[in-house]
Formats: sequence, C-alpha cells, structure tokens
Amino acid sequence: MSVVIVGGNDCMVCRYKNLCKEYDCKAKVFTQVPSDFKSKIGFPDLVVLFTSTVSHSMVRCAVKEAQRKNAVIVRSHTSSSAALKSILDGHVEC
Repeated sequence: MSVVIVGGNDCMVCRYKNLCKEYDCKAKVFTQVPSDFKSKIGFPDLVVLFTSTVSHSMVRCAVKEAQRKNAVIVRSHTSSSAALKSILDGHVEC
C-alpha cells in the first residue's frame, strides 16, 4: 500500500516514514510545497492530510489529485505519530 502524507512537522518526517514501514506501506511525506507538487503525488492508495500544519492551497491540490486517482483521503487536525498510527490502524489491512 502506498501512503502520501501532506503536512506535518519537518522534524517528524523520518518518524512518519518508519511508522509506515511498520505497516508495510511505502510513504511519501510532503511538509512543504515542492515544485510541481501535483505530479509528485503519484498514485497513492491513501492520502493523509495533517490540516493544522499545511496551507489551504496545498490541501486543495492534494485532495483534487487524490480524488482524480481514486485514493482514500483522511484528514487529521493533529500531526503526531499517534494520530498517524490510528489512521493506519483503520485503513491498512494486516
């Protein structure tokens, strides 16, 4: 399963990726808007939006691409590793 995480804290990127590895997921983490963000999202199965730490324009772009690629979208106001763990518990089949 592939996961795209939009938002979050820069210092937590490694933690987010390691937590996704524990669930056998490949993860891309975008804490800042990269150039050509739309094409870098790829074809994820799950898009996690940490809404408290991301701009509205980045959320709109991520949601639009996720809908276009039929990905599941999950929004979370907190960007903690516990929040990501609970999201992965609910959406990743073990």
